[in-house]
Amino acid sequence: MSPITLGKEAVVAIDAGTTGVRARAFLGDTTSPFSSYQEFTQHFPKPGWVEHDPEEIWNAVVATLTEVVRELRSRGLAIAAIGITNQRETVVAWDRATDKPLARAIVWQDRRTADRCTELTPHLDAVRNVTGLVLDPYFSASKIEWLIRHGNIKVTPSTAFGTIDSWLIWRLSGGRSFVTDSTNASRTMLFDIRNNKWSDEMCEMFGISVDHLPRVVPSSGRCAETAVQGDLPAGIPISGIAGDQQAALFGQCCFVSGSAKNTYGTGSFLLMNIGDTCPPPAPGMLTTVAWDLGTGSLTYALEGAIFVTGAAIQWLRDGLRIIDRASDIGPLAASVADSGGVVVVPAFTGLGSPWWDPRARGSIFGITRGTTRAHIARAVVESIVYQVRDVAEAMTATSGVNLATLRVDGGAAVMDMLLQLQADHLGCTVVRPSELETTALGAALLAGLAEGLWSDLEHIASSWRLDREFTPSPNGFEDVLYGEWKRGVDRSLNWSRD
Repeated sequence: MSPITLGKEAVVAIDAGTTGVRARAFLGDTTSPFSSYQEFTQHFPKPGWVEHDPEEIWNAVVATLTEVVRELRSRGLAIAAIGITNQRETVVAWDRATDKPLARAIVWQDRRTADRCTELTPHLDAVRNVTGLVLDPYFSASKIEWLIRHGNIKVTPSTAFGTIDSWLIWRLSGGRSFVTDSTNASRTMLFDIRNNKWSDEMCEMFGISVDHLPRVVPSSGRCAETAVQGDLPAGIPISGIAGDQQAALFGQCCFVSGSAKNTYGTGSFLLMNIGDTCPPPAPGMLTTVAWDLGTGSLTYALEGAIFVTGAAIQWLRDGLRIIDRASDIGPLAASVADSGGVVVVPAFTGLGSPWWDPRARGSIFGITRGTTRAHIARAVVESIVYQVRDVAEAMTATSGVNLATLRVDGGAAVMDMLLQLQADHLGCTVVRPSELETTALGAALLAGLAEGLWSDLEHIASSWRLDREFTPSPNGFEDVLYGEWKRGVDRSLNWSRD
């Protein structure tokens, strides 16, 4: 395909997150003149269970995509390609004959398969060596197994199991393309990350047939074309796919081995590019596919997965009603000098890296009669900082690479206080880009790279723009506070008996 004329065509990114869907248009200089967002319902049928309605997610995609397409047309712009990024590990089961979901999607936060993962502990070494993951209900395989065994699903030749990207591409293509990319496949616990293919050993362990799984394609490359969907015309190439955290790593232009980013979203995810050689399993860390550009080799990343950071701010808003809006957290937390001895461990759905304890539960320690809502808000902000520090120290111990710079993004990255505390605790420069929606940007860049909008990685890197740097304070921080955090984590571990 010939290079795209800048300003005449746009790449549209569909960012199907955990709480909502955003469709966003990007021009060739990576500016994003407009976007559309729609939330969808969170279902909690039992303690530790989290579900989504796949049809509601699809309807949100149609609604946001329609709004963006209409806006593009009003400005005389065409769509060059679509890129998709998505909440990872969440599983959808559907019937390819009818396009209908067979059950609610089981979300990445769901803990219902914790006992099954414990049963499989004798196979941990095999899981680690083949998939780069740990045995945890976070990942997709035990969710699919649960649907087969307990989900009242009749498995037929037309049954499909896939992550959100596969579900959306199936619907966008009018049922012609059943695909996923290597980044999403690498989060299922069914994928051989060294050989870039589904693992017969892992599929057999969980009782899943490869025939029911999508074809694995590169992260950047034309894999499908749209069918007519309302205002969306047929024939638009779908040319970029990546799980949300890998998309953010790409969107942050972390193309050099050793470069790293952290996303402050519903959870927080620290990823470090480690190049094209897959290392042996690392204690407390995940090894994952960063991207596949269709060149014949994969780029890998070390990952620390933190389940609850921004979700704790939502809890302050919706659960405790300490704040009215998520944006209130920064000023409220900054209104006190410290947390007044309060420690919040937001292990609402267990703890991820480096602890990997699905039975850990959320805890608040150190409350006195003098505790105010500001102290609790401050403790929640500090919990985000401490969890990222836990992961960064484990990652440094594993890789031998000290972070010199950490690029950050996500909703909570607007908080200057949070990023300054993060720089103090990591002892490195924290860098915030001008474009905080790097997940959507990464999906757009992958699609645009495939279709010629950007010529190569250097071209992409030249478009990255700085907003602000945060350097460690000369006075540092009181390490005793971090010690109290570690004590709180220790008491939160293995709490749930359910």
